[in-house]
Amino acid sequence: MSTSTPDESRSPDDSCTPDALLHSAPSRDVTPEDLVMAAGRDVTPASLDWARRKLDSEGSAAIEKLLP
Repeated sequence: MSTSTPDESRSPDDSCTPDALLHSAPSRDVTPEDLVMAAGRDVTPASLDWARRKLDSEGSAAIEKLLP
């Protein structure tokens, strides 16, 4: 059984995408609803309050912490 590494099976044209290119800013402002849904929570008054506080303290970067 071969124990080749992934690099050995790659062609020279294959390359990894830099992390900075994998993330994109939303085309509009992040809403509390966006943040709640990205966190996998139900949209409730309490979760919306949580999202508003998080957006107030972290800005739109709060959603980047939740999404890959």
